[in-house]
Amino acid sequence: MTDVGFIHQELQRCKMIFRVNEPIKQNVMLSKILRVFSFLTLVLVNVHPSFAQERVIEGKVVDSTTNSPLPGVTIRLGRTNSGTATDGNGAFRITMPATVNQLIFSSIHYLPQTITVGNQTTLLVKLASSTRDLKGVEVVSVGYGTMDKREVSSAITHIKAEELRSVAANNPLMSLQGKVAGLNISNTSTADPNSSPSVQLRGVSSRSAGLGPLYVVNGVPGGNIDNINQNDIESIDVLKGGAASAIYGTRGSNGVIIITTKKGTGDSRLVYNGYFSMDNLTNRPDVLTTDEFIQHRVNANPTKGINYGGNTDWMKAVTRPTAYAQKHTLQISGGNARDNYFASADYRNADGIDLRAYKKEYGARLNINHTSKEDVYTVSLNVAPRYMKTSNADQANFNNAITLNPTMPVYDSTGYRYINTGFFANNPVERARLVKSQAEIKQLDISGSFKVNINRNLYSTITLSNIRASYKNLNFSPSTLTTIVHTGQTTRTNYASQEQQDNDQRNLEWTVNYALNLKRNHFKVLGGYSYSYFNYQAFSANNYDFPFDNFLWNNLGSGIWNGGEKGNGQNAVSSTQNDSRLAAFFGRINYDFDNKYILTVSLRHEGSSKFGRNNKWGNFPAVSAAWRISDESFLKDKISWLSDLKLRADYGVTGNQDFGNYLSLLLYGGYGYFPFNGTIYQVYGPSQNINPNLGWEKAINFNAGIDFELFNSRITGSLNYYVRTNKDLLGYYNVPLPPNPQSQTFSNVGTMKNSGIELQLGAEVIKGGDFNYNITLAGAYNNNKFVSFSNKIYSGAPFQDVAGLPAPGSPGNIQRLQEGHRIGDFYMLKSAGVDENGALQVYKKDGSIVTATQANADDKQFVGNGLPKFTGSLSNSFRYKNWDLNVFFRGNFGYKLFNMQAFYLGTPATQSDANTLRSAYEPGNKYAKLTNSSTLSLASDYFLESGSFVKIDNVTLGYSRTLNSKYLHGFRIYAAATNLYTFTGFNGGDPDLYPVNGLTPGVQGNLNFYPATIQLLGGLQVTF
Repeated sequence: MTDVGFIHQELQRCKMIFRVNEPIKQNVMLSKILRVFSFLTLVLVNVHPSFAQERVIEGKVVDSTTNSPLPGVTIRLGRTNSGTATDGNGAFRITMPATVNQLIFSSIHYLPQTITVGNQTTLLVKLASSTRDLKGVEVVSVGYGTMDKREVSSAITHIKAEELRSVAANNPLMSLQGKVAGLNISNTSTADPNSSPSVQLRGVSSRSAGLGPLYVVNGVPGGNIDNINQNDIESIDVLKGGAASAIYGTRGSNGVIIITTKKGTGDSRLVYNGYFSMDNLTNRPDVLTTDEFIQHRVNANPTKGINYGGNTDWMKAVTRPTAYAQKHTLQISGGNARDNYFASADYRNADGIDLRAYKKEYGARLNINHTSKEDVYTVSLNVAPRYMKTSNADQANFNNAITLNPTMPVYDSTGYRYINTGFFANNPVERARLVKSQAEIKQLDISGSFKVNINRNLYSTITLSNIRASYKNLNFSPSTLTTIVHTGQTTRTNYASQEQQDNDQRNLEWTVNYALNLKRNHFKVLGGYSYSYFNYQAFSANNYDFPFDNFLWNNLGSGIWNGGEKGNGQNAVSSTQNDSRLAAFFGRINYDFDNKYILTVSLRHEGSSKFGRNNKWGNFPAVSAAWRISDESFLKDKISWLSDLKLRADYGVTGNQDFGNYLSLLLYGGYGYFPFNGTIYQVYGPSQNINPNLGWEKAINFNAGIDFELFNSRITGSLNYYVRTNKDLLGYYNVPLPPNPQSQTFSNVGTMKNSGIELQLGAEVIKGGDFNYNITLAGAYNNNKFVSFSNKIYSGAPFQDVAGLPAPGSPGNIQRLQEGHRIGDFYMLKSAGVDENGALQVYKKDGSIVTATQANADDKQFVGNGLPKFTGSLSNSFRYKNWDLNVFFRGNFGYKLFNMQAFYLGTPATQSDANTLRSAYEPGNKYAKLTNSSTLSLASDYFLESGSFVKIDNVTLGYSRTLNSKYLHGFRIYAAATNLYTFTGFNGGDPDLYPVNGLTPGVQGNLNFYPATIQLLGGLQVTF
């Protein structure tokens, strides 16, 4: 019998006693009543512990794969209908009665999970994706928030950490190279440990403003991409569509890359990641050996070189046999649903393939999150310091090496050999070892956020951040250089300089989020305010003629050239400071009906201090829509092979304010010095025209796309078509003198247009069992056109000549930006072959053929383009039990490159006493026919070659093992090779060393180049 039943029975007995035995004496009745109350007291004492078992359970629900919080998860008390749901952070709080001991968690796209609570009061629940939707539950960053990939209505590509390539690179973006359709990441000196890639999304977008995307790191816009350890990255989201990036207004025209670093989870872990790598030369220029130089150059008639009696492989002399690098990362994370942390520390030491370059860096990252017990507020802190010490490569040394006479020795009886011949007239080994160019770099990124949950559907977050970077540049050239000693130079001998640059960015972001569900109508509303302050300061000092070389840059005052005894020059010291501000109000509404019809509308109203007084503020609207057609009744469960199908379209206006400060203002600058009454005065005058109408570059973006999943999600992909029109391009334009004090004004003039198609595809070719094989493909086609150089106010020339070639000779510009043409159009003489005298022949404007010396600038023609029409990559991933293998191919197609090596070094007519390529004397080689020096420096399409290539870009083999030891949970050991082989018809070396981003694609632009290398890497990851 239960305690409650016993009490009821005793009360009934009391009633009978009072009714039937009323005459009984009072003491007898009192005795009975006391007995009942005694029993009641005893029962209540026994029942009290049962009531005490009712308790509050708190916790958080996350995705089992990504550890991302899951909002809207239903939580039921056992098999009842009572329960609650998680908030926007995946957190929940529920009161559990004594009679229930299980919680049931369920959510669309995820497998339900039942948890027996026991004595626990705090839970961290990880839900696994359902089989059908395994690939569709990725959480992507969309700017000021995250969304399920199925809810996204704009063009966004999501890359998880495990998809990044294994490379020993200076910049984490190199691990993303080739992974995102339309995102071109190019680095022409990958073996330089201090190099940074050029990043361009969907083609060239500007003429004079920045071309790179906006980086958002952990929600902070303008994040420092160099202060990120690749091992700390959780995911990367690339916002390509204008509707997605318009939420960032004046900084969104070139796209947005959102990087999310790892955070602590409920699993306490210690992880070590480390690798060692080595770089070795590949595709080195094939120049004449000493014997061949004597045969073809010294013994030529007339002679083209001198035999100095040496035997030097100059390329080998300026190169390390192998460039070694190592990197070590230690990560610690843990906590629970309310308090968690993630901390990492890393060390990297890398040498360049040249003799001088190296980089040592030390970095750390700390992320702490705390949520109050009642889930009222959440506090987060991110701190990331980094210190780097670098020695910069002298990239001219490689071109010096391949052009030097191989009979010239490196050393003679006095030390380094004095060299005053060739293209550069110096000893590259001497310069590499004695001339110093170093830097000390300090970076610190700090951000903190405070989030308040006003109620279940409404919360507000304020984020403060500071991004600081400090650069100290140090340079020294000794007095013992042979170019100083052998010329008898007595002043300006040794040289030293220091330069200090400081960048400071401070941000305030305040957002309010509200979510509302009305039956099948779902709303998410965002409102916010953003403020950013940018400050730049620089100071530099230099001097010559120090008493000792061993002072280096540490005693500038001891030099007597600037300000000392000699008192020469006014450029001994300089300093500058400038700043700018951004302020914005923004809002976004996400709406969907029945999870099938999706609409997103946003607007950012932003102002910048860089703009003119009449054009300070601008509006950046965006709208996008999507239709999940596969959920319609006429398709759902009707087509067995169609797992998911979504149609998208978006329109957005973005801006570009990535240009210098104060360009809209009337500035005054120094106009020299004027003596008056025996005193010298600094004279100032207007150095820049005022432009009150200066504004942002504006990009009008349209994107239409389709996302699909086929055959139970075995094949997934997306297809995008885009058109981007960049208006009001920034640049300098000629204006009359007077009334303007200067002949040019910085203004908004011109229009450029990009359009293209992008394909992202993934397939599980073999799935199940011990062996799996997956492929991913990314491909993009881009078409570009410069529409106009003029507007109603400023009328400029319809073209601009660019891509000037350096000496020797005066080759001039070889590309032209012209209305109606693509960026990268080569504009030069059109070749008509080589005559019997070994001279270049070209076509004149009227079609006649003449020797190139008889042509002029009017005879130049458009003869090709240096911008790839198509870029693509293919990743092949194999897994057999614990082994994994990835083979990654990458390529560019449909463009031309100007063969710089052939033009300067590839013909018998090459400058006297300089080395040449071996091909210059190979019968049948077209460049070997150019023996006449009269046309040596005349550029024509004779030197244009197809730049198309396919590269075995990366091969990684790994072995992973999970262990059940209390000391060691698992490990992975792997080996990787990068840049293994390039399939190409280009004869000028690795075509990947030629830039394809910017306004002059397909041209190296100078005689500096950094050679390609094969990189071999071995790594180890251990989880404790």
